[in-house]
Formats: sequence, structure tokens, C-alpha cells
Amino acid sequence: MIDIHEYLAEFDDIPGTRVYTAQRARAGYHLNQFAMSLMKAENRERFRADERAYLEQWPMTEDQKQAVLVRDYNRLLDLGGNIYFLAKVFASDGLSFVQAVSTMTGMTVDEYQKMMLDGGRSPEGLRSTKEGN
Repeated sequence: MIDIHEYLAEFDDIPGTRVYTAQRARAGYHLNQFAMSLMKAENRERFRADERAYLEQWPMTEDQKQAVLVRDYNRLLDLGGNIYFLAKVFASDGLSFVQAVSTMTGMTVDEYQKMMLDGGRSPEGLRSTKEGN
């Protein structure tokens, strides 16, 4: 019989990838609700006017709020953010999906676009953090 906890732990061994599990969804519920609130123009205006005050209306962790304030998208993913919901945050900043995601990879927009047009990341290289290969 497969131990579900061992099985789910394997997802954390994929370098550079965050699998959106039920655990992440629970942790990021309020973060993602905040991000979705930015679909309304009046909420985007309130957020831009005073980001901290707007975030204080949401029962998010301080770590999540801080990650929003500094726009650390990788950290937001670690803290339960869903990339499609977080897209509302970077769209509110006037960034396209490609612009925002390229910042998460350490690549320029042009480098990221080229990589994706060439078929995405190479399967060669680090495949397991625990095995180091």
C-alpha cells in the first residue's frame, strides 16, 4: 500500500517546480482570494493606493503579505499561491504573464520566450534535489 504522505513528499523533490497540492491550496486560500479580488478595478485602485492597508483586510500570514509587498512570486508559490490567481497581482502592476514569469526564472523576457518557443526547459540537468542529479 502506498503511503500518501510519502507519495506527496516526492513532489517537493522536483527542482524548480511547485506542484499545487491540496495542502498548498489550503495554505494559500486567503492569498489567492486576495489576488482574485484584484479582478475588480475599484479593488486594484484601493490596493495601489495603500498596499499594506489593503492586505491587512485579508487573513493572510505575515509571510504571505510580505511576499506580496516585495513581489516575490516564487515565495508566493511556496506559500500556497496559485500562478493563475497570482497573475492578477502582476497584471495589476502592468506586467504580462511572460514578463512576470521570466523574473521567476532569472531569465530576461527574451531568454524566457526563446526557451519556451524552443520547447521549454531541457530534460537534462538536475532532476532530483535529494539525489543531486
